[in-house]
Amino acid sequence: MTGAPRWFEDGRLHFALGIEDTFVPQSRDGERSIDEYELTEHYEQFADDFALAAGSGAELLRWGVPWYRIAAEPGRWDWSWTDRAVNALLDAGLTPIIDLLHYGTPLWLEREFANPDYPHHAAEFAERFAARYGDRVTDYTPVNEPVIHALFSGEYGYWPPYLHGPEGFATIAANLARGFVRTQQAVAASIGARAAFVHVDAAMGFVGDDAAPEHLEEASRLRHQVHLVEDLVTGRVDDRHPLRRHLMPAIDDDELTWFRENAVQPDVMGVNYYPRHSTELFEPGVRHAGGFTDPRPTVDRGTEGLRDAIALYAGRYGAPVMITETCVTGSVTERIRWLDESVALAERIRAEGTRLVGYTWWPLFDMYEWTWRHSGRPRADHLLAMGLYDLAESTEGLLRLPNPAAARYRHHASLHRTTNH
Repeated sequence: MTGAPRWFEDGRLHFALGIEDTFVPQSRDGERSIDEYELTEHYEQFADDFALAAGSGAELLRWGVPWYRIAAEPGRWDWSWTDRAVNALLDAGLTPIIDLLHYGTPLWLEREFANPDYPHHAAEFAERFAARYGDRVTDYTPVNEPVIHALFSGEYGYWPPYLHGPEGFATIAANLARGFVRTQQAVAASIGARAAFVHVDAAMGFVGDDAAPEHLEEASRLRHQVHLVEDLVTGRVDDRHPLRRHLMPAIDDDELTWFRENAVQPDVMGVNYYPRHSTELFEPGVRHAGGFTDPRPTVDRGTEGLRDAIALYAGRYGAPVMITETCVTGSVTERIRWLDESVALAERIRAEGTRLVGYTWWPLFDMYEWTWRHSGRPRADHLLAMGLYDLAESTEGLLRLPNPAAARYRHHASLHRTTNH
């Protein structure tokens, strides 16, 4: 591709923000649907939110689109809100990285990620989005955090279609991978060489099994599972892959060949890392299934864990790396400390030669915990204090109130706009 280098090719560290965009619209007895845009009132305040992101110094915004609302009925597409939002986002001077899938499928898609037609519908949605906005929007994430999709919908039975165990994980991972490949192919076919793809997954680590032999096999499986969807879509799974046995019911040999022949690659490999949550602990004599219902203890590995995650993804996939989500849920002082420490680490590893091209504080403003889904309590009881802006209830709706972390983020972002750290 000729012309000016794209943002991830120009040698700078680019600062990004994200707006939490989880959509799980399905519900059953004892559950509520989750739509973070509804909970945070982003549907009403989107233009102001984009102005906040730009005013905070961000160049890039990771932002998702609510597929389940755009395609509320099969074959009908309502882009009215998305048109206004995309225009406002671009008018704010931000470069969007579009989350095409951040969990939520349309309500009419039975069995959601396990539906055999899911890959077709996901690709059609991507193609229609790219055809409508691709003249102005060129950067896409086909699936945000596929490992979390497969765990919550496949292994933990926590989100629809409520599958369980390693077999459930493999079923969801395989179908997500099919949709992932077809989504990236559809966008590339629509807008050509201008398209750029930021693959994003959760950095999950597991420790303690060396002192608890009864967990060795499970820990090994989990470590490989973290990368399974990305390994599939990039053509890295063959008969020697450690999880081939687990995939047998979900993917036959012919389809495994199809994945290798249709491999899609990231232009940027995104790493989501939360120091207090991304490393799970195995304990001798104790077994946890994982997830919200039976969580394992976590270990805060701080910047050491972030360094390891970046090195792992950079080495495994050979693409430039971006920190696509990070923060701590805690006091403003704790947030500023982690912001300073993680940016300093980013600068160090860039100086050491790692192609780290972006840093994302997630989210711009506070969000509401996913436990909202299984609660009858008001949203205020589920607030997660993690943003640069605090959410505050008022008679005029949710206010976005800057806290000192916003000024600190702006300081870091402004330095990297004017220097070549």
